[in-house]
Amino acid sequence: MSEIGQNIPEFSVSDVAGAVKRTLEGAFGRVRVRGEITEFKAYGSGHQYFALKDEGAKIRAIIWKFSVPKVGLKAENGVEVIATGKITSYPERSEYQLIVEKLEYAGAGALLARIEALRVKLAGEGLFERKRPLPVLPNVVGVVTSAQGAVLQDIKTTIARRFPRPILLWPVMVQGEGAAGMIAAAINGFNALPAGMPTPDVLIVARGGGSLEDLMAFNDEAVVRAAAASRIPLISAVGHETDTTLIDFAADRRAPTPTAAAEMAVPARLDLLADLAQKASRLEGALARHMTVSGARLERAAARLPDLPAMVGAARQRLDDRGERLGLALPGFMAAKRARLERVALGSPREMVRLLGARVELLARRLREGLPALLRAGQKRLDGASYRLTHPGAEIAARRAALALRAQRLEAPLPGRLREAHLRLETLSARLEAVSYERVLARGFALVTRADGGAVTLAAAVKAGAALNLRFNDGSVAVRAEKPRGAQLDLGL
Repeated sequence: MSEIGQNIPEFSVSDVAGAVKRTLEGAFGRVRVRGEITEFKAYGSGHQYFALKDEGAKIRAIIWKFSVPKVGLKAENGVEVIATGKITSYPERSEYQLIVEKLEYAGAGALLARIEALRVKLAGEGLFERKRPLPVLPNVVGVVTSAQGAVLQDIKTTIARRFPRPILLWPVMVQGEGAAGMIAAAINGFNALPAGMPTPDVLIVARGGGSLEDLMAFNDEAVVRAAAASRIPLISAVGHETDTTLIDFAADRRAPTPTAAAEMAVPARLDLLADLAQKASRLEGALARHMTVSGARLERAAARLPDLPAMVGAARQRLDDRGERLGLALPGFMAAKRARLERVALGSPREMVRLLGARVELLARRLREGLPALLRAGQKRLDGASYRLTHPGAEIAARRAALALRAQRLEAPLPGRLREAHLRLETLSARLEAVSYERVLARGFALVTRADGGAVTLAAAVKAGAALNLRFNDGSVAVRAEKPRGAQLDLGL
């Protein structure tokens, strides 16, 4: 036994560990290992350590700091991946491990599961609930896409055809390593443009079609959060009509293609002109109908109006007739009174008869002197009222001419007509306010009314002791009339 033991070569631990390391690295070289990430841990040095496992085994894996930005996706626990790298060993622990150079999702099923898990998480945070309306006609359209390719050209062509608008491009990579970070930075950059620079009124995030792996940049959490936080309304146009990415849920509108996104962002100029023409036609028709109805209403009112000048003429004739009859009746009235006094005075002292006769003569003289003046004053007021009246036919003709003028002005631009109507309304309002009785009261005049509310226009109509109401600009005062100067007692004769 001792001779056999002496024939076996002797190795140190380091020799065996080095031999195993060289054997592993020489036998396997670069390999692709499929498994689920577990025990993930990122150190402060920047290196990432985790394990890949399946149903029967587990292998340690490392991503060095300089390889983290280049592996292709973020390593997380529970994600099934295909890791590409080199098999080696760690002699100090006698463990073999995989130095990872690239990570890929393990098939479409794993990608979809990963996307669905992220969608449920973001939906739970409420990132997909806010939907804002797009501007009707944006001044500037912001575009986040690749500077090369047909997508940008399709958007430019569509906007130029529908309604030319300035386009502000933020060029980014739309797939591959670092694409997600560039897209998120572009969306945030558009929202952070300083004052004084042209700011887009709507954003279009677009790229052409591709496989699920090609579109993964638009399923990145940072991109989705940037789209949800955008203050500028955002349209997503990623892939073809059947492609759906997470940015579609966070965007305010989703377009099936980049061309459709441009059509959503900018209206068709011809459609706007047609809509404007239709609304103008409807407005003119409504105004014409209003003028027609107003003219018919005026005609009906004119048919019911009395002939005011004729009524004034009849009143003037009645006044002349009453004046003439009164002048003829007054001597007979005085003769009858005198005869009555003479009959009454037969059994009375002559002094009383003489005194009563003198008073009757005085009253008769005052009536003869005051009656013509009263008739002239009434005639003058009646003439003044008749001068201010116009024949209803003339008034109707003036209104009809005004309606015709308004109908002609319908052909003028609507804003000008509205300004003219507004100016005319202000002028009429000022004139109406100037002639209102409140303004008359404000100039120092007062309105005199009886207790029953009737207006008092003549001093002769006021009886001594009558209750009157004086209305001033700032309120009313109740007064009682005194005996007018020079008035005679009513003897009841």
